[in-house]
Amino acid sequence: MKIALKLLALVLLVLGTAHINPIAAQTPNDIILTDPDDNADNSNRPLDDVVESNTIGRKRILPYDNVREADIFWKKKIWRVVDIREKMNLPFAYPERTFFEILMDAAKTGEIKAYSTEDDKFSIELTPDEVASMGASLDTISTLDPETYEETFQIVPNEVNPEDVKRFRLKEVWFFDEETSTLQVRILGIAPLIDVKDDNGNFRYEKPMFWIYYPEAREMLAKQQVFNIFNDSSPMTWEDLLEMRFFSSYIYKESNVFDRRLQEYLSGVDLLLEADKIRKEIFNFEHDLWSY
Repeated sequence: MKIALKLLALVLLVLGTAHINPIAAQTPNDIILTDPDDNADNSNRPLDDVVESNTIGRKRILPYDNVREADIFWKKKIWRVVDIREKMNLPFAYPERTFFEILMDAAKTGEIKAYSTEDDKFSIELTPDEVASMGASLDTISTLDPETYEETFQIVPNEVNPEDVKRFRLKEVWFFDEETSTLQVRILGIAPLIDVKDDNGNFRYEKPMFWIYYPEAREMLAKQQVFNIFNDSSPMTWEDLLEMRFFSSYIYKESNVFDRRLQEYLSGVDLLLEADKIRKEIFNFEHDLWSY
């Protein structure tokens, strides 16, 4: 009798589990099945760090505050020059990928828009092909066949050299917001300056290549990591660096009735003193609004 009951229980157990998916029964809910071929490319490559960092890829930018025109009590447009040869600006020339290469590649692929330097008001948009042709040149190389002694010519395109871009122009606007009672600054545009050389490689002058409208490029710059000279474990993006104003620059123009630069009527030490005077006037404007 006991043997019959045991056999009956065994038959019922087999029949009850026959309708259950064997894979689902053996796999807990907290385990995700993955195809081993999905990570085949990355599995063979060693990790050049302690852990894999994904902070930059998940970063989101904070939108600007909605400022009303009626709340802007005072504003002034300022143009600056950022020289990447200065010690504080060395991250702009990081050889792994310079700041110019980031802007150039994004403009050539159409990820960000580039504008002509005919004016600095972002009025003429450039196509990606026009940006790609900037700074590029064509060289003719002659080769001699060692057997037939025939000379052939070959046209070789030369891409723009990032080392020829040593300075950037920044266009920004300073304004006082009455609603928050704060003096704020927003970058409007960035323009790389490329060195123009003669046939012998001697420097002649520098010229702006194109303007990038910074508010539209913030999303792209927030995905590009910049070298942090203080801590490798604290990733920082180019959007962080520019918003925190972690760079050194000097003023070369302010909004004026003649629309002229400082170097058009000043030179030498007077030029530097006038630029510093404009910077102090902006600081003193906010300071003088408060009474103690």
